[in-house]
Amino acid sequence: MSNYMTVAQVCELLQLAERTVYDLYRQGRLRGAAKVGGSWRVDEEKLREWLARGGQAAEERGESAGNAGGE
Repeated sequence: MSNYMTVAQVCELLQLAERTVYDLYRQGRLRGAAKVGGSWRVDEEKLREWLARGGQAAEERGESAGNAGGE
C-alpha cells in the first residue's frame, strides 16, 4: 500500500511553491495525484520515482508509460 503526501509535504520535500507543484501536475509532468475528501494527495512512491528519473515524465524521455511504470 502506498503512502500519500499532502501538497504541503511535497512542496517542502521539493522546495517548491504550492502553485509550482499544481502546475507540474496540470502539465502532466508529475503523476500519482488524487483528490481525496476535497484535498489533493500525492502517491509518495510515484513522486520518488519521478525524482529518480531526474524530474521528467517518461514521455519527456521518449519512454512509454508502460515501460516506466507509469499510470
